[in-house]
Amino acid sequence: MATYKTILITGAGSGFGEGAAIGLAQAGYNVIAGVQISPQVTALRNKAQQLGIEKNLRVEKLDILDSYDVKVALNWDIDILFNNAGYGESGPVSEIPVDLLKKNFETNVFAPLALTQQFVAKFIAANKKAKIIFTSSMGGLVAPVGLAPYCTTKFALEGIAEALQQELKPFGIQVQTFNPGGYFTGFNERVGETAFRWLNDEKNFTKRVDLTAQLDLLIGNDSGRLDPKEMIDAMIKIVPSDEGKFRNVVPQFIEDFLKDHQLKRWEDTI
Repeated sequence: MATYKTILITGAGSGFGEGAAIGLAQAGYNVIAGVQISPQVTALRNKAQQLGIEKNLRVEKLDILDSYDVKVALNWDIDILFNNAGYGESGPVSEIPVDLLKKNFETNVFAPLALTQQFVAKFIAANKKAKIIFTSSMGGLVAPVGLAPYCTTKFALEGIAEALQQELKPFGIQVQTFNPGGYFTGFNERVGETAFRWLNDEKNFTKRVDLTAQLDLLIGNDSGRLDPKEMIDAMIKIVPSDEGKFRNVVPQFIEDFLKDHQLKRWEDTI
């Protein structure tokens, strides 16, 4: 077992965050599961009690956009900050209302960065070896039509993580990203629904039927609905380890696709 002891996971009220929190607690690590809303606190505490891991899994309300929640969280003594909280906007980048894109960046980029900066300052002041992890996405390396607004936030997160890795290495603070493929947690489906709040066939040149067809191509098939246990198992193994890769793409066929995609981008013409 690695030397890291206490792990704070944001966005742990569902999906990868919840699965990783439970798995890491079952593995014997001390986990603080930060969830966005109070009902998630009750639900996950009950689940921890049912699983007999309540001593290792502490559940707290931590909305990363709530300054009061963040202030409380900064008092916690942790070794690993796992920035997993996030949400997504869908639709065409050429037409999405910019205020919605700003909101998506606030949650996926600015709030995690602000939380990270404050914990990093604590780690460095205490001369503490620590780790920062970000849940990015395969969408941090490719921006398909339909899901591109969400993907742009992950592109930004990739740049932040790359810079932090170089800046914090001299202080003994490690940085990693997770880049999940199309796992069926319900997250991608919820992202896909967001554009239909504002997309209007009478006003927009992108038509609802065309966006629906595009989203079906991306997430309405087996490659877009993978078993999330594979990603959660990888997180449980990688999060507490003091060795590993900076970027962690799962599954392997998505890593192969992304590498091929990025090479082809160099040959693209207009």
